[in-house]
Parts: sequence; structure tokens; C-alpha cells
Amino acid sequence: MTLKSIPALCALLALMGTSLLQGAESQPFGEEFAMLEKASTGEWWKAATNLPEGKTGGKGKAKVPKRLINLNVPREEVVAFALYTHDRGVLKLSAQLFPLFDDEKREARLEFKKGGQWQEAAKADVLYPGWSAHFRIEEWDNTKDVPYRVCHGDEATFEGLIRKDPVDKEVIVVGNLSCDSSRTKGPRPTILKNLIEQDPDILFFAGDQTYHHTEHTNGWIEFGLRFREVMKDRPTVTIPDDHDVGQANLWGEGGIVATTPAGPSGGYFYSPDYVNMVQRQQSWHLPDAFDPTPIKQGITVYYTSLRVGGIDFAILEDRKFKTGPEGTIPKMGPRPDHINDPSYDRSAVDVDGLVLLGQRQLDFLDTWSQDWTGADMKVVLSQTAFCGAVHIHGSPDNRLLADLDSNAWPQTPRNNALKAIRRAWASHLCGDQHLAVSVKHGIDAFDDGPYAFTSPAIVNTIYGRWWHPEEEIAGPNAVPNSPLPWTGNYLDGLGNKITMLAYANPEDRNDEHKRADGYGIARYNKKDRTTIFECWDRWADVTTDGGQFPGWPITFKMEENDGREKTHWLPALKFKKPNQVVQVISEADGEVLYTVRAQGKTFQPAVYAAGTYTIKTGADKPDGASFEAIEANSDQKAAGKQAVK
Repeated sequence: MTLKSIPALCALLALMGTSLLQGAESQPFGEEFAMLEKASTGEWWKAATNLPEGKTGGKGKAKVPKRLINLNVPREEVVAFALYTHDRGVLKLSAQLFPLFDDEKREARLEFKKGGQWQEAAKADVLYPGWSAHFRIEEWDNTKDVPYRVCHGDEATFEGLIRKDPVDKEVIVVGNLSCDSSRTKGPRPTILKNLIEQDPDILFFAGDQTYHHTEHTNGWIEFGLRFREVMKDRPTVTIPDDHDVGQANLWGEGGIVATTPAGPSGGYFYSPDYVNMVQRQQSWHLPDAFDPTPIKQGITVYYTSLRVGGIDFAILEDRKFKTGPEGTIPKMGPRPDHINDPSYDRSAVDVDGLVLLGQRQLDFLDTWSQDWTGADMKVVLSQTAFCGAVHIHGSPDNRLLADLDSNAWPQTPRNNALKAIRRAWASHLCGDQHLAVSVKHGIDAFDDGPYAFTSPAIVNTIYGRWWHPEEEIAGPNAVPNSPLPWTGNYLDGLGNKITMLAYANPEDRNDEHKRADGYGIARYNKKDRTTIFECWDRWADVTTDGGQFPGWPITFKMEENDGREKTHWLPALKFKKPNQVVQVISEADGEVLYTVRAQGKTFQPAVYAAGTYTIKTGADKPDGASFEAIEANSDQKAAGKQAVK
């Protein structure tokens, strides 16, 4: 890249916030990481159509993946796609551009159509490396549909629609997707057609949007081209997982430096500037982070919440703070994270001091669960599952007892996370596992935790997984009349309690129609407080009656996300205004049992043991009327009524 003048250099440095060496040379992440972003930095156009495969210099000796997409597009197509969310009066929109030539202006424009005319609303720098531009619009009116377009230069535009917040809709529809294999090139036309037909109110991509480890910009654009026609017109949550940041697995351990890109030592292997670029491209458009304080190496965080149509989504980073297994527990398998020693003690791997979500995110969930402003129901979004609902890994003959690359481990922090989710009667959506499953978690007892849905891989060619109990028998409390043989109560390989409700095993991974590729749909009915999980085959036609994997759909009530046995009752509450927030606290230990929005003008709080309790109420938070030292009654009918003003 050539810099034509000192003023141009200063402008470039200002917009990038990086050094001259980072911005002006073809190795923006330094010589140590010279393999990163070779397809989209420096004189990128020379390699745009024919990247070689082979070892490159630099740390890790990573290979440049072959068959990357051509980044040298006609200049009127240089705006590749856009993503947005809006909440609390702020619209945030990210535009992803193809790489620019040296003589092209590094600035993008955001325009809205008003009165039939396009009007410029904002300008933003195109950041290098990464080629993304980011727009923040304050005082956003979310009651109207607003057409938008992102422009570059005199010709390039990309158009979409900022949808109004669908608060008037009875059912809010969520698309749940993850793991889009880079080994299978080209578009995903059937999934795209189906999603447009199903018209979700929000899309959630849980991670592994690309597997081009050292070429994220190229892989990210490849992903965006596949789904831009559905993403452009609705709020979209994209969160990076391990492969997005170039690692086989990721235990972030607060941002320490990993020893290999395999990841079991804990930490991040590649340059923190690369990690931050990935996170900026995928998550900048999310609402501002709950606590934006960076972790070690200056790596940014993005965990936050987003409200769409009266559903409040907590967006977690379940890899970022998690402890790595290597050196933490004894090696009991072929890898530090794989256990196949039949004599291993499950409790021995649940070592004191291990971290999963980390205290910062537990504090976030505590705050989020108690604030019901603009919310009728709550949902948690994250990368991976809080259980090990897998027996066979990689190939049909590779059975493992336990896999530490999930939120099943460490067990005590796993249980604490599920308790935090349960306090809001929230369900959980995730991806990562390449195997579609729906479970009901157990914490202290089977079924006392929330429901969860792990989406299938969009394209399942990277790493197959199967649910296949060795005994090949159904567990206790099996799903009645299920077409699947192995449902019911099980312990996963780490001793966690789960009730398997449905799973979609690959039938034949050599046949792309039998790999169990697909995606999920979750429907949240605010009127009757029910949730429906749907799991769709990649090749299904949703305009017909068929197409879901056997075992789905699954329907449950919001209150069933707290499955603890109700043994006692507090006085029924009678409100002057409907749909108040109710919080119940145990006086024995100060634990918040739950904070939920009631339906209607009455609500009778249930508890799970004899004792005394405090009830707090309020319009959106439990900051209004309070009733302390209420004795629980085992007879629901005998409990009196408390009037709440």
C-alpha cells in the first residue's frame, strides 16, 4: 500500500488507531503472525483469484486455505453485506466491504429513505485490516420500518430494511444457526429460501461462521454472501467461536496467550489485534457491552443484552473466561480435553477455582434477570451447550467418555450458570456441537433446570458427532411416543444430569443429504408463554408439511424452565395493574429464587421448601412493594392474598 501524503498518513492512523507498521505494510499483525489475512491485506489483488496452498512463515506455520473466494469484485459490488440491531434508542449497523484499492476512499456512507428520497445519515471510516465500517445512530425511532443503504464511492450500494420492533406480534420467531463448513463451497440456497419464507424476527448465528482460520475476512465475506438476503432485513446476532478466531478449540482463560492453536493450554493463540478484528467484524453491531473492560492482551468483550419484540436476549461469551484443561487436570485420553479412561473420577475434574462464564458474566446475568423492562420472556444465547450430549466424536468408531470442549465442564460453574439462567425462567439457544439436540437440564435433580436447543451444523462436514448411549436403551422418563429410541434421563460423561428430548444423528456423512445438516427455529409466544423448538433439515421445503427432524417440534411453558418441585406456596398476589414483576428471596440464605413477569392481575409464588421468604414486586424491576418474613404454606388454597398497589 502506498501513502500519497503526510495528511493521508495521519488520517489513516487516526481511523485505524494503530501504528504505521500495522497500517502501511502487508503484515498488519507483525512478522510473528505473517500468515494472517494474506488474502485481504497488502497487495491483496495479486492473490485474489488464486491463493496457493502451503505452509507460510510465522508462528504456527499455518496453511493458507485453498479455494478462497475471489475478493476482487466489480467496484459497484464492493459493499458485501450489512448487519444491525437496535435497542434502547440506539441503532448500530456494521457494513462489511470487500478489500479496497489504494486509490479508493476509505469511507462508507449510511443513508435512509424518507419521503421516497435517500438522505445521508452518517459517514464511517472503513477500518483496516478487516474492511468493515460501523455506524451508530442515537435516538432511533423503533416504531417504523426504515429502508437503508450503505454506499461507497459513486457506484457501490447495499440496501436493506431496518425493521420496527415487533412488540405488537404475539409470537416472536428466532432463527438458530451455527457451524457453516468452509469445506463445502458455494451458497446455501435451500436454507436461505426457507428462512425468508419463515420470516424470523431475529437471526442468531452462534459461531463458526467460517473455518478459514487465518483468513477471517475472506471467510466472513463468504459467509455473509450466503445469508445477506435474509440478514439485511432483520436484527441479526453473530458471535465468534473458536474457529472464527483461528483455533481448533478455545478456552480463553481471561485472555492469556495460548501455546498452540489447538487451545487446551487456555488463552488466545493469534495476535490480539486479529482477535479484536474478528470480534469487531462479527459483534460491533450488537448493543454496547454490559461491562466493556478488556481482558488480558487488550482483547475486547461484547457480552450484552438485546430486546426484540418483548423477548430479552442475554448474549454470552462462554469461551472467553473459561479455564483451559491442559495442566489443570490429569490427562486421561488422547488429548487434554478428551477423556476415555473408564476409571476416571468425575469429581476429580471439578477442581476448585475453575472458571466457566466468569464472575463478570454471572454478575451480568444477575442484573439482567432482575430487569424486565420491555420484556415478557427471556432467552440466553451463547456458543455452546451446558452439557455433553454426545457419545461419539469425529468418526463412528471414536467413543469418548467426556469432552471438555463444552459447557459441561467444569461442573460446578456449569451448575452456577444454569441456576442464573433459571432465575429468569429463561431457555437457552446455542450451536457449536454439530449435532442438533434439545434437552432439559438437571442441576440438583433431573429436570430442575431450563430447556436448551443446540442447533445442527448448517453444513456438517468438519467433525461429526452422535448421541448413542452404549447400552442402547431409553433412559427413565423417556419422551412418550417419541420416534427416537434413546430419550429420557441420562448422566453425561461428566456426571451432569440431562433429559434428552430429541437428537438428529448423521445417518451417512458421505451423503450430504444424510449428514443431518440444518438449522433451528424457536418460537416464543408472549400470550400463552409457550416456546416451540423446531429443527429443520437443510434440504427441507418448509412450504410443505415435512422437513423437521424426527422428535421435533418440542413445546413447553416458560415456567417449566424452572423445574424444581413446588412444595410450598406464598400468599397469592393481587395487582391493581397487570403483568407486574415478582421476585422471591429465601430469607434463610438470601438467595433469589426467581424474578419473573407475572401474567394478568394475580400471581401465587411457589417455593421449594418450608421457610420464610421475601416477596418484591414492581412494574419492570422488583423495586416496588415488598413483603418480608412470609411463612410458606404447603397448602396452595390456604395461602391468603396480598394486595399490591
